[in-house]
Amino acid sequence: MTTFHHKPVFAVIAATSLLLFAGCTVGPKYRPPAAPAPVAPNYKESTVNFQDAEDWKVASPQDAALRGKWWEIFNDPDLNALEEELDINNQNIKEYFQNFMEARALVAEARSQYWPTVTVSPSWSRSQSSGNLTNSTQANTGRISTLMSLPIDVSWTPDFWGKIRNQVREYQYGAQVSAADLEVERLTEQASLAQYYFEIRGQDALQKILNDTVAADQKALDLTQGLYDAGIDDYISVVQARTTLQSVQAAAINIGVARAQYEHAIAVLLGKLATDFSLPVKPILTAPPPIPVGVPAQLLERRPDVAAAERTLAEANAIIGIGYGAFFPTVTLSASGGFESSSFQNWFSWPSRFWSIGPSISQTIFNGGLYRAELHQYSATYNADLAAYRQTALAAFQQVEDYLAAVRIYSQEIQREQEAVKSAEEYLNLEMVRYETGVDPYLYVITAQTTVLSDQETLATLQIEQMVAAVNLIEALGGGWDRSQLPTTSQVSKKPSAGDYKLQH
Repeated sequence: MTTFHHKPVFAVIAATSLLLFAGCTVGPKYRPPAAPAPVAPNYKESTVNFQDAEDWKVASPQDAALRGKWWEIFNDPDLNALEEELDINNQNIKEYFQNFMEARALVAEARSQYWPTVTVSPSWSRSQSSGNLTNSTQANTGRISTLMSLPIDVSWTPDFWGKIRNQVREYQYGAQVSAADLEVERLTEQASLAQYYFEIRGQDALQKILNDTVAADQKALDLTQGLYDAGIDDYISVVQARTTLQSVQAAAINIGVARAQYEHAIAVLLGKLATDFSLPVKPILTAPPPIPVGVPAQLLERRPDVAAAERTLAEANAIIGIGYGAFFPTVTLSASGGFESSSFQNWFSWPSRFWSIGPSISQTIFNGGLYRAELHQYSATYNADLAAYRQTALAAFQQVEDYLAAVRIYSQEIQREQEAVKSAEEYLNLEMVRYETGVDPYLYVITAQTTVLSDQETLATLQIEQMVAAVNLIEALGGGWDRSQLPTTSQVSKKPSAGDYKLQH
């Protein structure tokens, strides 16, 4: 008769519990890196530092930063409607959202390791052993036997060294990276839509300029034809006027290429077939409104790409902790029990029970320096991510300064170009009078017409570029986002609803 002594079992459990409560997290503690800190109170290229600059100005640094629907600052109802539609139907945004949901699922997978694994494997078998096993130790030699079993196995690996905790942190930080990437993609798509929209409005304005020029050149051709028919002018003036008209007509047709491509690009952003989408013609060119840029010290908190780079660094730090955890033994607590019987009547009776319990420890003694090499790999990855984070911060300041300078300088150039257009129009009017009175040949009129058209096209192009630069500036400032909108580790760890993972068709 075998006697089971329970005191050693309870001693093992007690010792294990003490180890569990004394468990520690190995690896370096994460500290957010110091980002490049600007000393200047304002951006270098801000109009705050160019008090003599005319026309466009940034809003006061004390004004509230852009929040939420940043495109509404342009006060364009059509743009507002398109941006709202984009946020719902853009396929790239949907893709990045599902990537975020996948990252949240990985957090749940990692957290599941905190709990024991319980399995049940009921079985039924009926067998007959050989009757010629005379020297066999098997029971029921030559007889039919039935076995019904209901075992329940419990296995648990306590997180003594924080390996699981570091894995959970890794996936939590990874989910935060994914959330920031989603906001980067959302801002990119929103900015692209605004840029294409202002490009189309600019193409419409250029189309109007060319259409008006075609009408004016047609009148000039009619005039030269009439003077030639009356014997006042020679035929070469008619040919010159006709050539000028035909060249402008060709240019007016060419405008349609760029407009069509921008329209098709907007359709894709809205999740629509280019075949089924069109945007009405509106030849509108306006100056961008004053944009609240805030102060340089706020920039890194407003950029989702900077937040993603910093969370990537935190994720890399957690992976280093996992690497340190590999050097420590793995302790597994296992228990099994259940019922076995040869008849259904006695299957769940108390004498049919069986059980076993016991811990196991696994420790790698030698693996050729694998763990040390992996730790070096993780450390190098962390250092690379640190450099990438700082580079992202530097690029953020560069982009803001670039587009501040662009919008400000474009505004000054536009003022001069507007004056040039007025002067060119005056020159054309004077030259037409001189031609009609026979003082100058028609070639001088063509020169004046070409100057007017060139200046008008340059002005329209500058106005388009200024609006696009204004959108780029808002994008460089982070749009209406700030770091407070990044979900916390607790939020990415919450269980989503089942509907969030419903297959879409």
